[in-house]
Amino acid sequence: MPPALRKLMLLAHVTTSVAWPGAVAAFLALALTGLNSPDAQKVRAAYQAMLPIIWYIIMPLAFTSLSTGLALSLRTKWGLFRYYWVLAKLLINSLSIPILLLHTQVIRTVAVAAAAGILSSADLHDQRGQLVTISIVALLALLGATTLSIYKPRGLTSYGWRKQQREITS
Repeated sequence: MPPALRKLMLLAHVTTSVAWPGAVAAFLALALTGLNSPDAQKVRAAYQAMLPIIWYIIMPLAFTSLSTGLALSLRTKWGLFRYYWVLAKLLINSLSIPILLLHTQVIRTVAVAAAAGILSSADLHDQRGQLVTISIVALLALLGATTLSIYKPRGLTSYGWRKQQREITS
């Protein structure tokens, strides 16, 4: 990968990988507002804002982070299967996206109820609590991936160790 392209990919990856947890934190703020606010208008607005945030901010950030991370890992010394920290980030990112897609149904249910004006504090309480819980778990997972990126804990996979040994002997 030419240096200019690698830097552009790295910029895109770092930007989206840092923005993604930020967007999830904003989503968590909306979920908490929706669950705890006594103001019905704020509750309705919070839940109605969730769908555009998911589809126009969080999803594009997630897919861009994953795709640029894959491209960088396949074209740099880190490799995709050489280090456990890279595999852990891949696992976190690749599991986060389908889980997010599954939870869009809950988000849509709550947002539609809020738009219809039929959402009281007791309505859909389990689903609304689920939005808070999933947001917290997602935020912790993404912060874990960010931590792995910074600290890069040592530890070659068996594939990485074999590849390193071949490079040393050749």
